[in-house]
Amino acid sequence: MQQQIPPRLKPGWNDNDLCRIVAARLEVTPFQSAAHSRASFNSLLKRIATAVVLIPIVLVLVLRAPVPLLAVVAAVVTLLTIHEFLKLTESFGVQPLRWPTYLFVGFFFLLLALDAGSDKPLLSTAIFIYALGFAAAIAPFVFLTIAMRREQMSSGYPAAAASVFAFTYVALPMGMLVQLRQQWAGAFYLLYLLLVVWAGDIFAYFVGRSIGRHLMAPSISPKKTWEGAAASLVASVGVGWLLFNYALPLSSALLRAGLIERRDGLFGLEKPTMLPVMLMTVTLNVAAQLGDLVESLIKRGAGVKDSGAILPGHGGMLDRIDALLFAAPVLWYYAAWRVMQ
Repeated sequence: MQQQIPPRLKPGWNDNDLCRIVAARLEVTPFQSAAHSRASFNSLLKRIATAVVLIPIVLVLVLRAPVPLLAVVAAVVTLLTIHEFLKLTESFGVQPLRWPTYLFVGFFFLLLALDAGSDKPLLSTAIFIYALGFAAAIAPFVFLTIAMRREQMSSGYPAAAASVFAFTYVALPMGMLVQLRQQWAGAFYLLYLLLVVWAGDIFAYFVGRSIGRHLMAPSISPKKTWEGAAASLVASVGVGWLLFNYALPLSSALLRAGLIERRDGLFGLEKPTMLPVMLMTVTLNVAAQLGDLVESLIKRGAGVKDSGAILPGHGGMLDRIDALLFAAPVLWYYAAWRVMQ
């Protein structure tokens, strides 16, 4: 194939002439090209504005809010996300069990809000493990029993399966975030998780848009590239290294500012060695990127671009937390293992 030579300005030409040539090669008019650029710029502004407003609120909740309040906020986010997910399932011909799912998830977070064993990380982790296992075990029984009341028997199993998946896919990882806050240095580890995931997402977005050429999974997510994935990994590892390398001064600063209690920071001998931290950061980044791809798979099958429109510039709640849903269990299992030692 002959290499395409970029158009060059001839004597007497201006930038408008060049724009018309480029637009013609792209089979769009200059007005369409300009409109597309303005729309992309406006979308980027909305994305940034939403992040600027939400990030400080999320960080204050993670660092300072008591566990019952954090559980309530996590429950609201989870219910909104599950609402979007169940709406997506309708595109697959499933008639979901909406209210039974909402009530089951709400009861699960009510147990978390009771803050049992909050002063004893080992006890809190043990209680959560038993609650998690019990809820996951009875979820199929509960939803299949409710589905038996339907007149159309062929819709019962798909509806129950969608509810069980919604609980395990969304509610359990969000519950793990709440329980992680109850452990020693829980606020620091939550801060670490959020910053690692956010840094990876931001760098993947901008690097992929600017220099991304090699598509990662074009049938699932046409805009994700290997260049963006590599940038995401590098950014996450860099942020993880900075956080743990300066864990003591950062924790001390947060403590002096009144944003954390002493048990919520990382001080002295509590700091782990860097090699496990870097391995954990790489694992978290890979899990986060897989979470993003899985949500893209669901949306692609449903034939929609976004799961919702609640967050300007970001789409729905599921669009915003999809990476966390895969990354949170990874960090929770690591933290729980540390507590059990």
